[in-house]
Amino acid sequence: MVQAAGIPVHDTSLASVGGGLGSFTLLDVLRIRGVARSSIRVLSSSDTPWQTWEYLTGVSQLPPQERIRSDAGARPDNIWGFPSYAMHEAWADKSPKLAYQVLVEPVFTDFFSPRAATVFATLEREARRIGYWDMLLKGQVRMVRRRVGGGYFTILTPPPGVTKSKRVAIRSQYVHLAAGYPGLKFLDDLQAFRETYNDYHHVVNAYEPHEHVYEILKSRQGVVMVRGAGIVASRILQRLMDDRERHRLHTQIVHVFRTYVTGPHGPSVWMRRDGGDGWAYQAFTFPKSAFGGQLKAQFRNADPAGRAELSKIVGGTTTPKLRRWQEQMRAGRQGNWYHPIQAVVDKVEPAGDGRGLISHVSGQDGRRGQYVSDFIIDCTGLEADMSEHRVLADLLQYGGARRNHAGRLAVGRNFEVIGAESGAGMLYASGAATGGNHFPAVDSFLGMQTAALDIADDLARRGFCTSLGPLRSVRQWLKWAAGRPV
Repeated sequence: MVQAAGIPVHDTSLASVGGGLGSFTLLDVLRIRGVARSSIRVLSSSDTPWQTWEYLTGVSQLPPQERIRSDAGARPDNIWGFPSYAMHEAWADKSPKLAYQVLVEPVFTDFFSPRAATVFATLEREARRIGYWDMLLKGQVRMVRRRVGGGYFTILTPPPGVTKSKRVAIRSQYVHLAAGYPGLKFLDDLQAFRETYNDYHHVVNAYEPHEHVYEILKSRQGVVMVRGAGIVASRILQRLMDDRERHRLHTQIVHVFRTYVTGPHGPSVWMRRDGGDGWAYQAFTFPKSAFGGQLKAQFRNADPAGRAELSKIVGGTTTPKLRRWQEQMRAGRQGNWYHPIQAVVDKVEPAGDGRGLISHVSGQDGRRGQYVSDFIIDCTGLEADMSEHRVLADLLQYGGARRNHAGRLAVGRNFEVIGAESGAGMLYASGAATGGNHFPAVDSFLGMQTAALDIADDLARRGFCTSLGPLRSVRQWLKWAAGRPV
């Protein structure tokens, strides 16, 4: 079929689809394990592995100088996690305070988390060390299909002018999918408003460019409604509060919580999460035991129903409890300019003055009300439905893959996509698309590294790469520390 279509074929041993941090972590592990650059191709429309992540952090008000929500030892550029980001920044800044912080966190200080700029710089250093751009093949991936003789064809549309053919087929024995999120997730009432009134100016998503909101608020007094209760909502609130303080603004903030958390909550004394003032507090996306402790073991050993129950308990929307941000909210409540409410928004419509919005809400007690605002910022997250992603949807329809109980890709213990095997070839997946399986924290730095190590172990058993024993690990760490190419 490929020959009949006149599509040129290029061979490689492993093709990684995505080109984000999920692809980068696997390539890093495989290069450390001795796989040659010529045996790997990463297929992506991005120029760098951190391009999408840098964009999303930037528009969601997490500029390079701010700190992200990640543990000090979760380094996508360093599979050993030593030295940690805290030690890296303490050395670079000549600041023993950062080293002290990780010793006394979280009792006497907030959890340490690295600056976004530190992550970008270290990723670039490691990408150059492993020869990432020698393995990059630019283009838009259309589909991954099994070959009759085993292995896979990955169909790619290259950038204009690169080749005479509109399509290129990458033939490989192994494929790795790290597709990320399909796109933005909008609340139904806000999506209906934007489509009905063609207004993408007053109703915005936190993950799309919306700097105009903050600039307009600097020029005149206004009201902003924030929807959501996770890390992105807390970042948007902090930006609004920082601007209010820095520029002496009179911005009013209405914050709508669908579920209002009043205090610590959980099924037992051993599984309780801190909370209050509407928020569920947690330092990281999952408890630390989900990355390498009891919770990880419970997920691995549970059946699908048990995993679903565990996910309800430890998952959900959370945000770190940071001292500075808590002080700002307290001042806002006392000053009557930050208004947290628990309600369900039934409908949003224009106010009639050309710039205002009316949100019709239902309170917990069933009483209805209206809130008028100049802007609404949707902070409810990213779309995770696989049917919205071209490659994943095609894989479900034609590639033998199937969904798990969470609606994501069903994968095995080594992150192999169940049902998509092809002869001696294997299709692997990591990142957000694999949520709800045996490992909970897949959409995190440490989660993507865990998946990469498990995939590499399976590839080593298949003879594709070597095992990472103690001696090789020490040698490779010394190379990493010296910045020597692998």
